[in-house]
Amino acid sequence: MEILEGSKGLIRRLRNPVVTIGNFDGVHLGHQALFQETVHRARKTSGEAVALTFHPHPLKVLRPEAPVKLICTWEDKVELIRRAGLDILIWFRFNQNFARISAEDFVSQYLVKMLGTKTLVVGYDYAFGRGRKGNIDFLKEAGERFGFEVVVVPPQKIDGLVASSTKVRELVAAGEVSTVKKILGRFYQIRGVVIPGHGRGGRLLGIPTANLRIPGDELYPRVGVYAVQVIVGDRCYGGVMNIGFNPTFANGDLSAEVHIFDFSQDIYGQEIKINLIERLRDERKFSSAEELARQIRADIEVARKILAREAGAMASACLEELKAAAS
Repeated sequence: MEILEGSKGLIRRLRNPVVTIGNFDGVHLGHQALFQETVHRARKTSGEAVALTFHPHPLKVLRPEAPVKLICTWEDKVELIRRAGLDILIWFRFNQNFARISAEDFVSQYLVKMLGTKTLVVGYDYAFGRGRKGNIDFLKEAGERFGFEVVVVPPQKIDGLVASSTKVRELVAAGEVSTVKKILGRFYQIRGVVIPGHGRGGRLLGIPTANLRIPGDELYPRVGVYAVQVIVGDRCYGGVMNIGFNPTFANGDLSAEVHIFDFSQDIYGQEIKINLIERLRDERKFSSAEELARQIRADIEVARKILAREAGAMASACLEELKAAAS
């Protein structure tokens, strides 16, 4: 997949481009339906499948006082779009000047003049441009004037829930990671670099952990204990993770501590990925380190049973991660 910033690097006319446009935060099943339709129509016309997106997320610029909490990093989003089989990803740097572009100008300057769009694929509720005036009715009228087809993809419903980035954020914040998986079509994942902890896991509790710092201004799951899959380099492991504030030791800072099963490597400074499989319990304060250690051992036993039940899905997730790392 080619990745281009705006019109930079676009030195040729695209071949019968079929274009989809959106923020695509989380690349959930609704977004994946857009990509599938885009690729399908591009292949039927020997065209090129193109996605347009924005960075940073527009709401981080338009509402800096209450910025949106992103489901995945920019790097994750690009990788997930790559996996969808698109030919080209074009991203626009979103700032206040870009925000002032009208829907009419965006269509004429970018979709028509820059790309030569033949077919535009959008979600049922998509709107863009200054004042979000570029809605479905506007696009259909513009398509008639400029000669491109507009295809509207209906909402994707899973167990009665409409797949949307807003719903994913709500579910993650509530710790409902099993339901999140249904909407994303994959496990919800966090990632981070392993940092030195307080040394309590192995020394005091006899249960070594890898510690990650979690930015408080980004999306993170409801504090508590989770059964997880951990991707370290080219291997995948089971584990149990606590995300929270360590009330037993009164640390105060939000952090994630993951005990990786059957693992003893030194991974300080390495980035690891953590797939959240199922939430086990709330975080709580214990009266002593011994009581906490007993609870963690009980959590480990429960987590192992859950991971055994999810072995097939975890194997598929591991294979996807390793394929992406090798590409």
